[in-house]
Amino acid sequence: MSNIFGLDASFLHSVGEMNALKVFKLTSCGHNESRIALQGLCKLSHVQTLDLSNNNLVGNLPACMANLTSLQRLALSGNQFTGNKTESPIASLTSIQELYLSDNDFQIPSSFGPLYNHSKLKTFIGDGNEIYGDVVPRSWVPKFQLNTLYLSCHGNVGAIPDFLFHQHDLQFVEISHIHFKGEFPYWLLDNNTGMTTLTLVNNSLSGHVFSPSHSLMSLEELDISNNLLNGEIPMNFGSFFPNLMKLNMSSNQFQGNIPPSLGHISSLYSLDLSNNQLIGTIPKHLGKGCKSLGELILTNNKLHGQIFSVDFNLTMLWNLQLGCNSFTSLSDSLSRSGLGTLDISNNRLSGPIPKWMAKISSLKELRMSNNNLEGSIPVEFCQFDKLGTLDLSGNNISGTVPPCFDNELLDELRLSNNKLQGTLRDVFNNISSNMVIMDLSNNHFTGCIPHSISRLRFLTFLLLNDNNLEGEVPTQMCKLDKLCLINLSHNNLSGRIPSCLRTISSFEETDGMPYDKTRFSSNYSELSEDIHFTTKRMSYSFHGRVLYYMSGIDLSGNKSVGEIPLEFGNLSSVLVLNLSCNCLTGKIPPTFADLKQIESLDLSDNFLSGEIPPRLVELYSLSVFIVANNNLYGIIPRTAQFATFEESSYKGNPLLCGKPLLWSCNNTSETPSTTIHDGEEDDDSFMDMDSFIASCIASFLVVISSLAIVLLINPYWRRWWFYHTEEWMTSCYYFVVDNLLWFPLKYFIVATIFH
Repeated sequence: MSNIFGLDASFLHSVGEMNALKVFKLTSCGHNESRIALQGLCKLSHVQTLDLSNNNLVGNLPACMANLTSLQRLALSGNQFTGNKTESPIASLTSIQELYLSDNDFQIPSSFGPLYNHSKLKTFIGDGNEIYGDVVPRSWVPKFQLNTLYLSCHGNVGAIPDFLFHQHDLQFVEISHIHFKGEFPYWLLDNNTGMTTLTLVNNSLSGHVFSPSHSLMSLEELDISNNLLNGEIPMNFGSFFPNLMKLNMSSNQFQGNIPPSLGHISSLYSLDLSNNQLIGTIPKHLGKGCKSLGELILTNNKLHGQIFSVDFNLTMLWNLQLGCNSFTSLSDSLSRSGLGTLDISNNRLSGPIPKWMAKISSLKELRMSNNNLEGSIPVEFCQFDKLGTLDLSGNNISGTVPPCFDNELLDELRLSNNKLQGTLRDVFNNISSNMVIMDLSNNHFTGCIPHSISRLRFLTFLLLNDNNLEGEVPTQMCKLDKLCLINLSHNNLSGRIPSCLRTISSFEETDGMPYDKTRFSSNYSELSEDIHFTTKRMSYSFHGRVLYYMSGIDLSGNKSVGEIPLEFGNLSSVLVLNLSCNCLTGKIPPTFADLKQIESLDLSDNFLSGEIPPRLVELYSLSVFIVANNNLYGIIPRTAQFATFEESSYKGNPLLCGKPLLWSCNNTSETPSTTIHDGEEDDDSFMDMDSFIASCIASFLVVISSLAIVLLINPYWRRWWFYHTEEWMTSCYYFVVDNLLWFPLKYFIVATIFH
């Protein structure tokens, strides 16, 4: 039985009357009562298969289940069962052959001691439970010989489980995330010559990796990623695994060169050596001999040179990730591949973007960011009709954006930190309406944000900061009801901020339906490239699933005027709001008290007035609050989060008082305009000295100009002015002669006579 919702909890009592029943399956029933009575099953003395997987069952297994002495297959996966296997009735079911316990809350001893007498046990699936280390006497030898073992659990067992030393029939083994220590267990491969799959991910294996004592003909998958293994990979490593299809040695500490012997594994389909310290070049034979290779991941190493040679022959390759290395050139032999994903970001590629790349018509994802590429974007890129992601950010690319990125599959366009120019109107009119991520920041784009932006109905991340944009923020942006991040900072935008501007989080409902961004971007949940956004006055990088939770607006560094819209208080999911360095006036909206999720609020360097709304102390998630350099007045709140904000959050508001500022609200004799700290003038005094000097100079120039104009127009006043000016100059001359020149001479003569 399956998918029977609301099944009566007493149903299992009647099942127990079916004494001859051999197979009983009750899966995915979604019970309203999670604690249904399992005791009714204890009477099924002849049952051989019992499947209760994917229900909402909780608690311990009833002790009477030990009566199921004929049971051969027990499936309890996908519930919330608890209990220690040492005390579980499973310890008494010695006829068990297959045991499926994954995704529960069982506590499994690493020794498997309670199962030592289960001589028929062949399959044990225990993923998603807790495993703990325990010790059994060394004289204990398990009677079972497992064929399949899956222990991808959570816990810390210390050493690799001892019972594995006695296993010789293992074919499928996964022991991951339990942090057992020691060297790579070669004996596990030597003892189990028929092993097909060995997965030891995210443990604490250390030491060097050596070649096995003999060839392992049956091994098809080997995954030892996320450990502490180090040293060089043996040069003949590939010769011992002739039938290997998947090899993952990523996220360790391997050094040295990539073994050329890996190129001899003709069956190899997936190779991942990323996140190590490998050096040298890509072996030529790797790009020639592994004809079945479909996935090659060498990201984050120290590799250099050319990406493949001219005799490249990996026609089956569809995923090539070589980011974060030091490659300097790219062979055009890649044009013969069927690549769907190409990541060569964060390398040392230089020169123009190769036009031959357009021949890889199967490309769906192209990342070339953070290199030294220059020139323009090839118009040949218009031939990409399957491209979903294009990332050319962080280069020296110039020119304009080709008017052909209207491929409906293109949903991620990253061109930031280049030297691109042109108007946004030309860009927005020629891109896909299914765009989800658009990053054009740090370029030289000009003009206004076009009204046609409203056609990008799926736009989620919009970053246009650090350009030369002008005009107002268009109200058409209010139609983009899926926006999460908006960054229009450091432009020349003016006018009022639209009151309808809003962002959402990925879990907010739109049109009555939960918003799921994965509907619009196939690679959204696994974004490998960062999205930069300034929050808490620092630029942070966000990527991957973190972006599900991001929601922010940054309009700082523009020329926006008017009051802050009261409607901004309805941005219930916003985490970051930055309106600093504008020309905003009016009061801080009291509706900001409704921004319950906000973590960073920056309103500094504006012309805001009034008091800080008292209800803002209810923003318990707020960690950054900055209102410096405004015209605020009154007492600074000092409760809840506001007790943590420093003086820098409030400076430059001469009529604010109270801690953390140095002047008290009860002491009116000392004001910010007269206070001097440490012998220096306060930069935030009431009178702005720069403005005062500028005003004086301007007034002087106005007076002189007015006088010159009057004398030029009226001849009578001109004659009168020059007459009196000459008379004044003559008087000054004789005054100087009589008092400054003649007086010393007279003093000298008199002194000589009397001497």
